[in-house]
Amino acid sequence: MSMESAEIFKLKGKVACVTGASSGLGRQAALLLSRNGVHVVGVARNKNLLESWSLESGDNTAYLVCDLSKKEKIWEAANQVSEIFGPPDILINAAGVNTREHANDVSFENWDKTIDLNLAAPFFLSQAFVPSMVKKGWGRVINFASLQSRRAFPSGLSYGASKGGVEQMTRAMAEAWSSGGVNINAIAPGFFPTDLTEAVFKDPVLSKRNAEQTCIGRNGELNDLNGPILFLCSEASSYVTGQMIFVDGGFTAR
Repeated sequence: MSMESAEIFKLKGKVACVTGASSGLGRQAALLLSRNGVHVVGVARNKNLLESWSLESGDNTAYLVCDLSKKEKIWEAANQVSEIFGPPDILINAAGVNTREHANDVSFENWDKTIDLNLAAPFFLSQAFVPSMVKKGWGRVINFASLQSRRAFPSGLSYGASKGGVEQMTRAMAEAWSSGGVNINAIAPGFFPTDLTEAVFKDPVLSKRNAEQTCIGRNGELNDLNGPILFLCSEASSYVTGQMIFVDGGFTAR
């Protein structure tokens, strides 16, 4: 069945869960979906920031305060999310942490925190939500990878390990679940102004150097994510799964 080009991007009436919706890339994704008619449940630790996002987004949003780095809370959180607008059709795993420690200084505690939030939480939330997507024969999962899925950055050992894992996990999740109608992909952002990259953007020399390493010649702006997110959430990506899309201005092309 063919669809008009505009129709394949329509998401009105879908239900989404967006982790990390309180700030940065997760907030951008949650705002984008809500403004396109999606019922969005934002999940993060900061209640005040979630309230602010929800008020800005409108009546078709709700939020859940939860620390997803605590694995024992994930299934309870998934059940609570599903009770609000129904089981999600779309899951965007944007919550993350970067402790920025040199390899010599990585602690057991920060290693576990990084792996649990950046790698374990996306998988176990997906494991909780995918069965209902399979029952409907349609679902979308978007994981957030990183430039560090492929590149080694200073003081990024634990973060890079987690994001390298996200890339492979995305392929393995697609192999496991896409035959049931659930497409699973990852976005690997370049340098965008967020809480995680605040230190980079506060340093004008470093920020300029990063911009000059792209093919386009600038760092990312939050709106640059809108097209890729809509594509991966909609019917437009019906034959795309197990892939990682770099949204980095050509940083990794050079």
